[in-house]
Amino acid sequence: MEFYFNRACIWMNPKKLKKKLFMRKGFALLITLSVLAVLIALTGVLLQYFGEVRKEAMTTNALIQGNLYYTDIKKIIKKFKERKTLFTTLYSMPVPFVSPDNRFNMILKCRPVANGVNINWLKYEDNSTMAVQYDAAEKVFEGLVQKYNFVDAERLKELIVAAIGNNKNTLVREEDSRLPQKNGIISLQQFRQILERYQFEADDPKVSQVDWGKLFFFSKDINVIDGDYLSPELISLLFDIDIATVKDDWVEGTSSLKDFVQSNGGTYDPKLYAQEFLEEVQCDVQYTYRDERYAFAFRDTQEEVKDFEFYGKQ
Repeated sequence: MEFYFNRACIWMNPKKLKKKLFMRKGFALLITLSVLAVLIALTGVLLQYFGEVRKEAMTTNALIQGNLYYTDIKKIIKKFKERKTLFTTLYSMPVPFVSPDNRFNMILKCRPVANGVNINWLKYEDNSTMAVQYDAAEKVFEGLVQKYNFVDAERLKELIVAAIGNNKNTLVREEDSRLPQKNGIISLQQFRQILERYQFEADDPKVSQVDWGKLFFFSKDINVIDGDYLSPELISLLFDIDIATVKDDWVEGTSSLKDFVQSNGGTYDPKLYAQEFLEEVQCDVQYTYRDERYAFAFRDTQEEVKDFEFYGKQ
């Protein structure tokens, strides 16, 4: 009887058994697809991670290579006695260095640091000995305010003065005076951070339309302008000369600023401009590493090559 019951159970439930087997197969298939989806997602994450690691490793190697180039260039510049000849040549055109097999490929380009108005001169509002410098910086800033009609020019100036570190100035708000000071604005990158903060606060995209690098330079030490290397835009703002006239008649690095200004009825103040070669030089280097282009910069200040800055992949 027992045997018959078992056989009957087996014989009586083939559909149920088949359904159970089908459900188990479906469940197993569902698990398999879920596991595959997880594995695919993990694989994507891991590949992305390893890609980032390889990218970082390559960037690190490129940085090391750039530092080696910087060291070699530094040695060559230090040995060069005719510094004025060297740098005025580099001002006029970029110099390429290429090996016959093209494995070594580098371009060196230099410009005067002081080919603009020092943004840090805005801190000299109450300093009578630096009145000429302050007036020049203020005139260029106000000229930009009128030209671009910034949403909140007063706030922009507050942020600039706060970053310079002149907290005695009445323009500086209390909350800005508590910010860590950097002893002046010393780079265009630092200045761009100030502009980004202002643009966010004031919702003013017009500030990003200005080519600030053509008008200002960033140094806590230099108190004169390398006048013969100014941009037409800056000359127009400083001396109230029509920009079309400047672009037609001015040749940067060749024309004499003094002669140009006086011939156009302007006033040239010798206290504001370098009267001899000013060895304050900014150099940019582009080079190839494993078929990619990278860049770095450095400065030459009074026969001292320093301030290596890696720009990364270009």
